[in-house]
Amino acid sequence: MYNPQLDTFVQVAESGSFSAAAQALYITPTAVIKQMNLLEARLGLTLFNRTHRGLTLTKAGESLLADARHIISYSHEAVERARSAERSEKRVIRVGVSLMTPVTHLSALWQRVRRRCPSMAIQVVSFENTRVNSRQILASFGRDIDVVAGVFDDEFLRQRGCAGLPLARVPLVCAVPVESDLASLERVGLDDLHGHALMLIQRGWNEDIDRLRDEVRREHSQIEVRDFEQYKAEVFNECASSGAALASLQMWESVHPLLKTLPTTWDCSVTYGLMYAPDPSDHVSALLDAVRAELGAETV
Repeated sequence: MYNPQLDTFVQVAESGSFSAAAQALYITPTAVIKQMNLLEARLGLTLFNRTHRGLTLTKAGESLLADARHIISYSHEAVERARSAERSEKRVIRVGVSLMTPVTHLSALWQRVRRRCPSMAIQVVSFENTRVNSRQILASFGRDIDVVAGVFDDEFLRQRGCAGLPLARVPLVCAVPVESDLASLERVGLDDLHGHALMLIQRGWNEDIDRLRDEVRREHSQIEVRDFEQYKAEVFNECASSGAALASLQMWESVHPLLKTLPTTWDCSVTYGLMYAPDPSDHVSALLDAVRAELGAETV
């Protein structure tokens, strides 16, 4: 809709330096300078006064900055209006998908949901499952992504400002390196982990896993508990290379080829379901109603 160099220009103007703008945009200062040089050349304008004391806007730069904000805002609004019009016509639900947030259970329900909502379509939107990015997505449902399937509890939803529809209770399993002595077991119990390290996500992420952690601390001091911040590929890499066991889920069994996922005797399961905006759109509400109806039909 507009030259993306305008975004960089606004960031430089607001930051007051190329280096500060580069840090905010997660690119190099050289890339920022190159973009600004190209923008000035394309427009035939000098936008910045460059001195040893820093950057200031020229009169032309001040004028462009005022208009650039309007151009960027209007372009975003225009695109969103077009997307809303398309979703209204096609009833498209945008499902966020990452390595750690597959749509396993929704896929199993989808054919039955389609019978209830024949005009509905799903668009898969991939996203990078970093801590910051995940929090932003969950806090801004409806902008780029409508729903995400994943693990949650009430506190998780409260902290991230979203709502959730449980689909199933899924058992916590154990991922172990294929060369580990644990890999020969049919099922893993906490007694089997004595003398081993067990990787558990840090306290506060999920109350059910916190209860497992407390049981390990209280009754199985022979297990070394290793905390990690978030489920991501690096955690599975560490498990494979360190020889530790990892509290995991069956849906993640194919994340790492050198790990074997085993059922456990632990009395621990977590809630898996759909996360969405507290005030969802009509289309998302229709999807949720259809899913609820199918879940209710399963219990009859």
